[in-house]
Amino acid sequence: MESRSVAYGASLAGAGFDHVKFIKQPQTVVRFLSWVFAIVVFSSITAEGYVNSTDEAEVRCVFNRNDGACHYGVGIGVIAFLACVGFLLADVILQQISNAQERKYIVMADLAFSGCWTFLWFVCFCLMADQWSKTSDRSGIPTDAVHAVIAFSFFSIASWGALTYFAVVRFRQGVEEVTQSYTDPPPDLSSPYPSTYTPPTYPSFQNTGPDIYQQPPFIPNPNPSGQTSYQPPVY
Repeated sequence: MESRSVAYGASLAGAGFDHVKFIKQPQTVVRFLSWVFAIVVFSSITAEGYVNSTDEAEVRCVFNRNDGACHYGVGIGVIAFLACVGFLLADVILQQISNAQERKYIVMADLAFSGCWTFLWFVCFCLMADQWSKTSDRSGIPTDAVHAVIAFSFFSIASWGALTYFAVVRFRQGVEEVTQSYTDPPPDLSSPYPSTYTPPTYPSFQNTGPDIYQQPPFIPNPNPSGQTSYQPPVY
C-alpha cells in the first residue's frame, strides 16, 4: 500500500529515488519558482536599486531614498535564495533517511521557515509599494527594475505560502502514518490461557490412601438449632 511506502511525504529508504517524479512534483516546482523570484528581487535591487541625483554624488535607494528598504529587500531575497537551495537538497536527502524522527525534524524546519518567509515577503511587498508611492523625484530611476521588485515580492508571497501548505500536508501525513503504524499484537489462540495468566490450584478433597485424610474446607452444621445428640458422661 502507498501509506506503507512513504513517510512524511517521501519514499522510504531503499525504495529507490525517482528523479523524474521528484522534479515534477508540485513542491519541487514551487520551490524552484521561489528560488527564481528571490534572484529577481535582490539582483534588481543590487544592480539598479541605487541611483544618485544631480546634486548629490552619493547613491541612494530608489525607494523614497530609504536605504533601509533596499537593505531589507536584498537581505530577504538572499536568505530566501539560500534557503531554497538548502531545502531542495533536504528534499533529496529525505529520500535516504530511514529514521522517521529525523524526517519529522526536517519537515518541521521547512514548515517553520516557509511560514516565516511568507510573512516577511508580505512585509517586503508592502514596504516597497509604500516607499515607491512616496517617491516624488523619479527622474533617472529605472522603473522597470522597481516594478520587478514589487511584482516578484508579491509573487513570492504566493509561492512561499504554497510551500507552507505543502509542508503542513507532509507533517500531517507523517503524524497520521506514525499513529496508524502501531497495532496491537494478535492474541495467541493456540493457548487456553493468556501468556500472563496462571490458572489457580485448588486442594484435593479425595483420600489418596487409607492413612491420609484431608479435612474439607467447609463443614456444614447438620443441626441448625445448635443441639446435638452428644451427652457428657456421668461421674
